[in-house]
Amino acid sequence: MVTESDIEHIAELADIGISRDEVPEFTTQFNAILDYFEVLDTVQGESAPAAGIINVFREDEPRPGLTQDAALANAGSTEDGFIKAPRVM
Repeated sequence: MVTESDIEHIAELADIGISRDEVPEFTTQFNAILDYFEVLDTVQGESAPAAGIINVFREDEPRPGLTQDAALANAGSTEDGFIKAPRVM
């Protein structure tokens, strides 16, 4: 269980300015979140049925692509049919 002192400490570590009036509200919310995680910890993932996920991959078949001119049309700089980029070092 998270205490108000814990919330003040977390706020200080995160450099979040919260007022003294907000501390009880954040304490309640933080504990509710942790309670929810405890519920999630009890779920047996292996025994739960799959969520109807199916393979959506397509066959790897060639398709027409861009021509060299179309591919180079928006390049900032080209040389001998290639995109020319600045050296990165």
